[in-house]
Amino acid sequence: MWRVKASLLVMAASGFAGLGYQIVWTQQCALWLGHESASVLAVVGAFFGGLAAGALLFGSRIEASAKPLRWYVGCELAIAAWSLVLALAMPWMSDGLLGLIGAQPSPPWQWAVAFAGSFLLLLPATAAMGATLPAMEKLAAQWQRRGRSIAPLYASNTVGAVCGVLAIAFWLAPELGLRRTAAVCIALNLLCAFGAASLFPQRATAAIAPAGGEARQARSLLIRLAATGLLGIGFEVLVVRVLSEVAEDTVYTFALLLAVYLVGSALGAAVYQRLRSRVRDAERFGDALLAALAVSCLLGTASLWYADALKQQWLALFGFGMRAALSVEALLALGVFALPTLFMGAVFSDLSNRAHAAGVPFGRVLGVNTLGAAAAPPLFGVLALPMLGPKFALLLLSAGYLALIAARRWRSPMLWLPAGVASLLGLLAPALAIVEVPEGGHVVEYRDGVMAAVSVVEDAQGVRRLRIDNRQQEGSSASLRVDGRQAWLPMLLHPQPRRALFLGLGTGVTASTAALDPAVEVDAVELLPEVIDASKHFADVVSAQPNPRLHRIAADARRYVRASERRYDVVVADNFHPARSGSGSLYTVEHFAAVRERLSDDGLFCQWLPLHQLDNETLRSIVQSFVVVYPHASAMFASNSLQTPVLGLVGRRDDGGFDFESLGRRLASVRAERMPAEFGIEDEFALLGGFVAGPAALKAFAGTAPANTDDHPVVAYRAPAITYAPDSLPGDRMIELLRQWRIEPRELLGPAVGADPLHRLAAYWRARDRFVESGRAVQPSPDARRMLAQVREPLLEVLRTSADFRPAYDPLLSMARTLAAVDERAARNLLERLAELAPARAEAPELLEKMAPPAP
Repeated sequence: MWRVKASLLVMAASGFAGLGYQIVWTQQCALWLGHESASVLAVVGAFFGGLAAGALLFGSRIEASAKPLRWYVGCELAIAAWSLVLALAMPWMSDGLLGLIGAQPSPPWQWAVAFAGSFLLLLPATAAMGATLPAMEKLAAQWQRRGRSIAPLYASNTVGAVCGVLAIAFWLAPELGLRRTAAVCIALNLLCAFGAASLFPQRATAAIAPAGGEARQARSLLIRLAATGLLGIGFEVLVVRVLSEVAEDTVYTFALLLAVYLVGSALGAAVYQRLRSRVRDAERFGDALLAALAVSCLLGTASLWYADALKQQWLALFGFGMRAALSVEALLALGVFALPTLFMGAVFSDLSNRAHAAGVPFGRVLGVNTLGAAAAPPLFGVLALPMLGPKFALLLLSAGYLALIAARRWRSPMLWLPAGVASLLGLLAPALAIVEVPEGGHVVEYRDGVMAAVSVVEDAQGVRRLRIDNRQQEGSSASLRVDGRQAWLPMLLHPQPRRALFLGLGTGVTASTAALDPAVEVDAVELLPEVIDASKHFADVVSAQPNPRLHRIAADARRYVRASERRYDVVVADNFHPARSGSGSLYTVEHFAAVRERLSDDGLFCQWLPLHQLDNETLRSIVQSFVVVYPHASAMFASNSLQTPVLGLVGRRDDGGFDFESLGRRLASVRAERMPAEFGIEDEFALLGGFVAGPAALKAFAGTAPANTDDHPVVAYRAPAITYAPDSLPGDRMIELLRQWRIEPRELLGPAVGADPLHRLAAYWRARDRFVESGRAVQPSPDARRMLAQVREPLLEVLRTSADFRPAYDPLLSMARTLAAVDERAARNLLERLAELAPARAEAPELLEKMAPPAP
């Protein structure tokens, strides 16, 4: 009996390692596949495909072998050996596959290489994994004289897999990185091999042979095994995709969803094992399980329509914080997965036992089931979801389970109910599209793609917003000034750009603004074709006419940078949400180095960062990664916004500084439909006025923070903390950086610049800091006098510091115009102060001249 228990422990350890590899390989393959969700689909397909190959190729041999221990030990050693090869050589293998896909692949070619490449890359290890369960079953079978059942081994293996998923996502990968985590899994494989060699005898005693069954019955059971494997993993793929529109879609979200799915399957197998001896009519019981599985999938699908509302209610109940948010995501997963996976585990155990009783070897049972599972990601994730939508794809799954039930059972009215419910949901239920629509607003467009759902929502004021998976806003029609500055600032810092690359399109406002410069050709790379299509709803924000100089490219940013051979004068990377699945790989040392290779000799790279979505520790790691590649980097803010501050890291291929006179000539040479001055960039001081840190300040800020690398993706694991539980306001983080960082004009401009520009630029920066600090206490009001009472003295003090600082001059001038209609004396007094503090500006004196002379 102790050996039976030992076999369960060995299978648990093997399951821990197996799912551990899947998590590691998914993140590693995402680097060449281009997106985390694409990697999940490809690796899941490759994983089950390899398991099927191993079980089908070796299962019968193991069943017939008198020495299954050798098979088991050999398989565990093979897994360890190939995993070691992958740990050491994955970067080079990935480079080869990336080159095979190319910079701009067609969707069929991309997915063909994704699935086939992942399958072949992982095959030696996954095929060996597929043979371990039949080998262990054969070893344990000699002590199970009352009848062989795969359920205990399946349950134990699955429990170990759950532990592996959670331990790796929440502890090992964040602390050790991917290669060292793989090393832990390799050690477990070796432990399983040597443990089994010590525990079990070299030769297996003869087990009770199963009674042979009819070939027709065996074929029927194998078809059901393949179909349930296909439908079970298809359900997982579709539900994970839909819940990504409700949950935060971080690395922890996927780990929790997978863990709940596995726990339910293990419990189902365990419950079946306890009930198995009480079953009198196996066929009737099996059909009842399939009917219950179909009904539970319908219930799980129905719960998705209420998932977002339930999330909000549970968050209000549990409070806000990372533990509370993760608990809510786990509850959402339970609501959808609990019953379906419970019956999935029971159905698999039942079919496998009946198939073995019919004379089918366990290897074939496992191989056929996992072969069906391998087909699920391409069939449901790539084809069915975008073609049918998640609602009809999920209902099709439930109908598939019902179709597996024997025809004679349909005489019972009990089966008509789930069929009728599925039909009603298909006819009457709305599309399974989770979109937050503000009061008085409406959905302009919604599209389900392979990797994400993209929506355009317009509110009652006519402001349109682009969202990915509902949770991630990619810009709006009301943010032209800030979005446009993110284009003009880096473009104007280059003396004479001819070609620019924008990584990330979003609404297209930023890239379209850059393309306003008639001297520049702009390539904008966007991963999601649905985003490119949705950007047409924002085309009129920048210009009423299409711009032939803007080239929208459907491709992955990382892959395009590494595979393209084109050089660029300016590369601008969007402020990708660092916590979202897959985005952390766009802030790694390796990616920043690849961008440097794409730059021309005097090229400039600007990486925008969403400070409102970053905590300080994650920011330190990103800065550390950037200065490793660009040691003379500097940092600037895109605007003075306290609500959504955007920080830019700026690096040059030649590590040089900026020439003040060249910047002036560059500004003067621009001839565009919308000039930089419209975006608040009137002169050289406004252009350089956003810089907040030079090389010394950035290196001091990064300190000893770990760099974010492909092997140690610290950003992916750290960034979600502030998403789940914000620890401060974005404006407070911005002000803290302004107080902490220091920059000297000569760090940017070099020794050749004269004293006057240096003095005025330093004063401009001091004025900016005071302006931002004073803005924290301002309460917006439509009453001009009330607003003036709040901001008059702080803004005048800012102008005393720097007469060049227009962000203080312009709002006071605007308030003076408004005030002139209700309090002419106060307006005149304010205009006189403005004329005094900023004598070079003509607006205040001109407005004074237009006003009636004061009464004597």
